[in-house]
Amino acid sequence: MSTTPDSSLCPCGSGLAFDACCGPILVGAPAPTAAALMRSRYTAYAKRDYKHLENSLTAEQKADFSLKDAREWAESAEWLGLDILETTAGGETDQQGTVRFRARFLINGENREHLENAAFAREDGRWVYTGVVEEKAAPVRRAEPKVGRNDPCPCGSGKKYKKCHGTTA
Repeated sequence: MSTTPDSSLCPCGSGLAFDACCGPILVGAPAPTAAALMRSRYTAYAKRDYKHLENSLTAEQKADFSLKDAREWAESAEWLGLDILETTAGGETDQQGTVRFRARFLINGENREHLENAAFAREDGRWVYTGVVEEKAAPVRRAEPKVGRNDPCPCGSGKKYKKCHGTTA
């Protein structure tokens, strides 16, 4: 159990002191893993460190970074916590990785959460946030077998399916 006062705990929820967790990353130390960079980005929102938010983007994304938008988003919320749900690759020797996370926050008195599967890659040897991994929808599977043309119509009319709801216009 840590003897560190709660006020010095890192906002990312690691249970470590800020100076031993995200603090060094926010001031320029490279994040050792994609998950560490994710934690530092959450902490940057909580601590209003907009420079880190910009610096942890790809070179291409930096061109579109809006300090105004980042400030509005960060300051509109009370940041309640971060849950790392899953990581794929993103280790100290990897070049890419993903971090599925839940960021919890309060806006206008309403508890909200942001769920994301974030992608990270190394750029010039440092981890950067590259964007959101688009989730592919699961294929739809029938719960029941397909109705055959000569089967009774499921509507209960007593007619064969082909003469009832199976007709094509």
